[in-house]
Parts: sequence; C-alpha cells; structure tokens
Amino acid sequence: MKHPVWRGAVFLAALAVPLYWLYQAWIFALGPDPGKVLVDRLGQGALVLLLLTLALSPLQWATRWSGWAQVRRQLGLWCFSYACLHLMAYLMFILGLDASQLGRELVERPYIIVGALAWLGLLTMAITSNRWSMRRLGRGWKKLHRIVYGVLGLALLHMLWVVRSDIGLWLLYFSLGAALMLLRLPLLSQRLKRLRRGPIGSPRRAADTSPGA
Repeated sequence: MKHPVWRGAVFLAALAVPLYWLYQAWIFALGPDPGKVLVDRLGQGALVLLLLTLALSPLQWATRWSGWAQVRRQLGLWCFSYACLHLMAYLMFILGLDASQLGRELVERPYIIVGALAWLGLLTMAITSNRWSMRRLGRGWKKLHRIVYGVLGLALLHMLWVVRSDIGLWLLYFSLGAALMLLRLPLLSQRLKRLRRGPIGSPRRAADTSPGA
C-alpha cells in the first residue's frame, strides 16, 4: 500500500476519535461530568498513541517496510496534538480558565508537574520532527529524540498518580510500555532485525523523522 494512503487513513482515524468524544459530550452521553471524562480520555489517547508510535520501530526492524517510518512520524505528531487537547481540556473544564488556581493545583497535585514535563518533552520532539531539524542537528537529532523514553515514563507516572484507586488499566499500559522497552535491548532488537528476509515494500529507505525511534 502506498504511503499517502496510510497517512490519510491515520489522519482520519486520529481526527475522528476526539470528534466523536466531543459529540458524546454534546449529547450528554459522558455522564454528569463530561469535562472530566474528556480530560481523562484525551490523556489516555495521547498515551495510547505514544505506545503505538514506539511499537512501529520494532515493526520496521522486522519487516523492512519503509512506510512505518512515515506512519511513526504522523502518530508522534498526533500524540502531541492529543496531549495539547488534554492540557486545554484541563485548563477549561477543571480550572475553568482561572489561572489563579494553577499555583494551588501544582502544590496540591504534583502529578500536574509530571504531566507538564511530559508535554514539554513531546513539544521538543514535535518542533524538531522535520527534515530541516534533522539536517541542522545531524547525529544529535536521534539522541534528542531518545527523550521519548523519558516521556513515556513521565506519562505512566502521571497516569498512575491520577488513577491510584484503580490501576488495572494502568498496569496494561505499563506492561505494553515495558515490553516495548525490552524490545529495544540489543539482544532482542538484533533478533528482530534477523527476522527480515529481503526487502519488503519500497526499497528506498524512508527518513525517520518522528519521535519513537
């Protein structure tokens, strides 16, 4: 399948999810506190997209399909977009756009600081996910984008702090994240790369311009 088709499908799927959540809120299908539900869903959506982004590197190692690099870049940018929507929903529905409450929230709920650090990491990767940044940073580009692993840790800690009373879903995300980190260990990553049986897809190696390498 050609890369533009994949990119179009990813774009429509990623856009449709928050629009559907907004529609549910509009018709009062999210319970008595739809704003809080939207905040939680957008945060979890960002985490899911981050995990998917990280999963595409092992897939590319195993299949040699160059399209995964393009999909990875797009998912990484959508992850940042969901994180921005999560932040905006928090400011709107939880703080009521009252900046005076932010200082108190930071003191009473330190997990907000953790979430803000994760957002700053995503922002750094988003603004450097382009060919110009790759050329300017050279070898340092990949080193910079390895902060995605720290972002994953911060995002998981942020979520754990929020859902302390019910960690079942968090354990699932943590297990997936841990598995993706294990696949990056040299022993396992080399095994994945040895699974390749000749070129699949485009023979031209696509540039990796996304977080999650």
